[in-house]
Amino acid sequence: MTDVEMQSAPAEFDITATYLKFLRDDPDMTMPVAAIESLVVLMSRMQPSTASELMDLLNKNVHELKTSVRNSISLSAGCDLFQRFVLRNIQDYGDWEACKRHLASNGRLFVERAKASRFKIAENGLAFIQDDDTILIHSYSRVVTELLLLAARKHIRFRVLVTESRPANQGLSSANILRAHGIPCQVIVDAAVGWAIQKVDKVFVGAEGVAESGGVINRIGTYQVATLAKGANKPFYVVAESHKFVRMFPLSPGDLPGEHSTFSFSTDGDDMDAVPLLDFTSDDLITALITDIGVLTTSGVSEELIKMWYD
Repeated sequence: MTDVEMQSAPAEFDITATYLKFLRDDPDMTMPVAAIESLVVLMSRMQPSTASELMDLLNKNVHELKTSVRNSISLSAGCDLFQRFVLRNIQDYGDWEACKRHLASNGRLFVERAKASRFKIAENGLAFIQDDDTILIHSYSRVVTELLLLAARKHIRFRVLVTESRPANQGLSSANILRAHGIPCQVIVDAAVGWAIQKVDKVFVGAEGVAESGGVINRIGTYQVATLAKGANKPFYVVAESHKFVRMFPLSPGDLPGEHSTFSFSTDGDDMDAVPLLDFTSDDLITALITDIGVLTTSGVSEELIKMWYD
């Protein structure tokens, strides 16, 4: 039982505060896993007396979480997947008390499998890194970092170019982690991707979400990197957990939910400029997706979503 679960039950459960606490307590936890963890705690703390009450409780709290957290795309994927998991289990049980016990034990197992997916992906992606590779990565992705660290532990010799990824400068976090583990790494400005693409052998990026088409929603600049990689005939791999597969079908960055896809910062006094936080890279620019359920083509994503939601 987690620290959050050990607290005395409040009159009203604050799903957003619980979610933020999980992220605060474990910097390596991803948004969808934190969302799933929070919903597991919600079920444990509130103890709904019927299946209908449980679904109403989940629907209400999922809506609150999605609307109160900026950039909720990957969070939404985790919430939707967990709701589907609960609904499936409810349908399999006629006895509500037995169903509750099953949900309590399997909800925790669901979380543990989601957490373990990062390491499974690293194992699946290891074959894509060879000695003497020069690899370009964009921004910061826990799962991409885990893949590169595993390759280094396996004594594969490679070097990494990483974009600084403005405006949040998250590429610096990637560089610091890689350097701390002895991996040769160079940070480049975002505008230098065109210069760098001829020098690299392949590109790895993470994902905020993977759309039904197999296209990827990720940090701003991903589309630029993918377009240049395509033009230079360099493989472009998306490294992502299957719990980030989302039932969305954007055709362009303009189709992303605007209220969660911008970042505001001060440039001069009190003036605030809003810049895009996310962009969308279409499936035709992606070589393959390296996931915890295997290496997929972009068309394979829709097949997996059908299995998750309709099997």
